[in-house]
Amino acid sequence: MDNEQTKIFGLRAILEAIDSGQEIEKVYLQKENQGSLAKALQHKIKENSISYSYVPIEKLNKLSKFQNHQGAVAKVSSIKFKQLEDLLENSLTEGSVPLFLLLDQISDVRNTGAILRTAECTGVSAVIIPTHGSAPINADAIKTSAGAAYNLNICKVNHVLDAVYLLKAHGIQVVSVTEKTDNKIYDVDFNKPTALVLGSEHKGISNSVLKNSDHKAKLPLLGSIDSLNVSVACGAALYEIVRQRS
Repeated sequence: MDNEQTKIFGLRAILEAIDSGQEIEKVYLQKENQGSLAKALQHKIKENSISYSYVPIEKLNKLSKFQNHQGAVAKVSSIKFKQLEDLLENSLTEGSVPLFLLLDQISDVRNTGAILRTAECTGVSAVIIPTHGSAPINADAIKTSAGAAYNLNICKVNHVLDAVYLLKAHGIQVVSVTEKTDNKIYDVDFNKPTALVLGSEHKGISNSVLKNSDHKAKLPLLGSIDSLNVSVACGAALYEIVRQRS
C-alpha cells in the first residue's frame, strides 16, 4: 500500500491536492527550501492543520525514489476522514444509542490498528483522533485493523479537549479509562450516549481531558503489573459496554 500511488511529489502538486480536498497524511519538507512556492505550501499546511516535518534531502530522495520532488513529498491518506459535527447529528437521529471512541494521542500504529479492529467489531459510531501527536492511519494501522479502518467513521480534530466539549454539548457522556480513580468501569451506566476516552501509551489521558470528563473509570488489575496495553484495555472497556447494552 505504501507505494508510488500513495505519494505526491512537488510543491505545486501538493498545494493543488490540498486545495482539492485530498486527505493528506503527512508532508515532508526540505528545510533549506525557502522559495515563494515553498513558503506558500508551508502556510497552507499550517492553515489546514496537516502533519509535517522537515527532513534532509536524502529522505526526500528515498521517499520519491529520486523523482523530481522539488523539496516536498506528501503521503496521501487512503482513509476518507469525516466531520465530527456531521457524525454527531446523524448518530443522534438514528435511533440507536451512539458510542464514540476518542483516542488521546495514541502514538503506536499497531495499537491504533488493533483498536480500530475492536471498535468495528463492537459497533462504535465513530473514532476520533487528534490531527497532531497521534499515530497516522497508514498502511501498518490498516493492516493491523484487518481492514476494519475502511468500515469505520474516523474523524480528525485539532484539539481533543474541543472534541470533549462538543460531545458533551450534544448530551454525550464522556468516560475516561484511567488508573487515576477508584471507580471501576463496571459501575458506569453505558446505556446512555457515550464517548469512551483512551490515553497515550506513555502519558495516559491528558489532565485537561480528565478534568472535563463526566466519569473516570478503571479496569481492575489483579496481577503485579500496574497497567494494560492500551488496545487490550480498549477491548475490555468496549465489551463491557456491549455487555450492558445487550
